[in-house]
Amino acid sequence: MRAVVRRVLVLGYGAVAYGLFVAAFGYMICFLAGVVVAKGIDDGAAGPAWLAVTLDSGLLLLFAVQHSVMARPWFKRRWTRVVPPAVERSTYVLASTLVLVLLMAAWRPLPPVVWSVPAGWARIALWALHLAGWVLVLASTFAIDHVDLFGLRQVLARARQRRYEAPAFRTPLLYRLVRNPLMVGFLVVFWAAPHMSVGRLLFAVASTAYIGAGVRFEERDLSAQLGEPYRRYLNDVPRYLPRLPLRRRSSGVAGVVNADLTER
Repeated sequence: MRAVVRRVLVLGYGAVAYGLFVAAFGYMICFLAGVVVAKGIDDGAAGPAWLAVTLDSGLLLLFAVQHSVMARPWFKRRWTRVVPPAVERSTYVLASTLVLVLLMAAWRPLPPVVWSVPAGWARIALWALHLAGWVLVLASTFAIDHVDLFGLRQVLARARQRRYEAPAFRTPLLYRLVRNPLMVGFLVVFWAAPHMSVGRLLFAVASTAYIGAGVRFEERDLSAQLGEPYRRYLNDVPRYLPRLPLRRRSSGVAGVVNADLTER
């Protein structure tokens, strides 16, 4: 009976972690667009500029540290001595969600305008590109394994008393174009802004720097984990920008290269 209760709790924990992430992710879409929600990235009392820059930079740094450290193999090896391996991924998702919620709640706006595109076709085009970035982000998660990415496969395996098996090394279409389509989607979202305030620019610059550093850490870890097939993949497929015309990959390798919110 206790074993059944534990399996139910593990499954519920994973479902709650995923549900909270979906809610926070949906809020973040509106937060960055400045629509629907009560507080967008440019809303709220700004206060002194130095205080806003300091606080916002600290929040971004907190997110980067949590997101990167918990994704590292050495941390996961130690962490799974404390929490069951079945909920390691769900715990990562939950921690990332809580830090993201804190970032959006405590964010201080920096309203001075860097650029603002007036109403017309150019503004519509930028909003369309912004939306396309979010579509690319979501499509990238489903192109690999959305259920595994957010810890659901792991808790389902535990609930069914089955051995968890990580996704096979493969490259669906998006990952044959670039190694990091998920990150490309985020970069588009951050920079395709019809209205760019100083605060949003700080968010975009810091997030871009984090992506650049995080991707390098992730690719280093995957090279060590997957060996020669992944190193051939690194040589065959560009990191962010597709080669045109798309060349046929001679190695024929496939890989789940970004099996994370940003990292695995």
